Amino acid sequence: MTLRKIAGLGALLSLVPGFAMADEAALNGGDTAWMLVATVLVLFMTIPGLALFYAGMVRSKNVLSVLMQCFAITGLISVLWVIYGYSLAFDTSGMASGVVNLNSFVGGLSQAFLAGLSSDSLVAGIPESVFISFQMTFAIITPALIVGAFAERMKFSAMLVFMTVWFTIVYAPIAHMVWSGDGALLWDWGVLDFAGGTVVHINAGIAGLVACLVLGKRKGFPTTAMPPHNLGYTLIGASMLWVGWFGFNAGSALAANGTAGMAMLVTQVATATAALSWMFAEWITHRKPSVLGIASGAVAGLVAITPASGTAGPMGALVIGLASGAICFFCATSLKRKFGYDDSLDVFGVHAVGGIVGAILTGAFAAPALGGFGTVENIPAQLWVQVEGVAFTVVYTAVLTFVILKVIDLVMGLRVSDEEETVGLDLALHNERGYNL
Repeated sequence: MTLRKIAGLGALLSLVPGFAMADEAALNGGDTAWMLVATVLVLFMTIPGLALFYAGMVRSKNVLSVLMQCFAITGLISVLWVIYGYSLAFDTSGMASGVVNLNSFVGGLSQAFLAGLSSDSLVAGIPESVFISFQMTFAIITPALIVGAFAERMKFSAMLVFMTVWFTIVYAPIAHMVWSGDGALLWDWGVLDFAGGTVVHINAGIAGLVACLVLGKRKGFPTTAMPPHNLGYTLIGASMLWVGWFGFNAGSALAANGTAGMAMLVTQVATATAALSWMFAEWITHRKPSVLGIASGAVAGLVAITPASGTAGPMGALVIGLASGAICFFCATSLKRKFGYDDSLDVFGVHAVGGIVGAILTGAFAAPALGGFGTVENIPAQLWVQVEGVAFTVVYTAVLTFVILKVIDLVMGLRVSDEEETVGLDLALHNERGYNL
């Protein structure tokens, strides 16, 4: 593995001021131990965290379908990541700072099937195998998040095809453009995204909105009541997401250092603040605080602090949490009712909106003048760069997701039949029941 590839693979670390890339020949045991734990924590976010969070919010006849989708995506993306996904995201061949070419948008295939990987390969002082596994967990949770937008109405077969294509031409290129270092499009623009505000949350949230619009509303929506069947599952899932997110954000430092420690602190602060912000906004609006509300608020805070977690300070985290909780509450309730789209589990309202809020505010709170630990000196200029990054991600993801879904619908159909939807996807698609009484 060349030094150039090592630098590209660890490029996100240069977001942290003063970080010195570890000698590729020196294994750091402490950093490695932490990254092994962080990788497990991020996988824990999807299975069982996200799976339970979503499963509790659907109707009882669809609980297994959501669990199955999250579990199947975990297997599918793991295999695709090894075959070509890692290479598309992190191969830096042909890249040079300031040069825009095909490799600015997507990596090549020189590392397909993990070519060149050995037990001695290192990235920033940790085994490359650990870095590959860590980034794999990000690639797993991103398409899994989209499931919540079209829950209860997409064919399982169509879902697998969609996720395969979407991962290939949307997720991997966006990850490459943001994180693969000098020569990558959004990296060269100066977009700050420490742990995945654009790559994961805006990407998944916009794809979810497009998916729910293309598939159409669930049968009976919005006149038929469709309450969550088990909010206990949802709260347990949200709690697992909260705990797992420390691996997501603090792990993105790729080291057991001060940056990881600060990322952990600001993650806790923003999440707690957003949970309370959503709870009080709901309390004022609807006269009662709900379990679903406080759980959703916590997730909104986790989403929003993600891009800022390596550069914001505690006071910045408070503001980001306060803003994301209130804004996401409005978008998941009032905005959703106003426009009438059936985003089943509020993927757009929480992940896209929370990701946008966090990505933009990163431009301000990465500045030392506002208590941040980044290198931002000109806040208005960085805010504009962040807006450009958000806008590019929204347009790129929306257009390609729409095309993918339309082609799949034309070839094999996206939606289950009315009869299957009425019976429920558990029985109709999997011949099983979540509950046998």
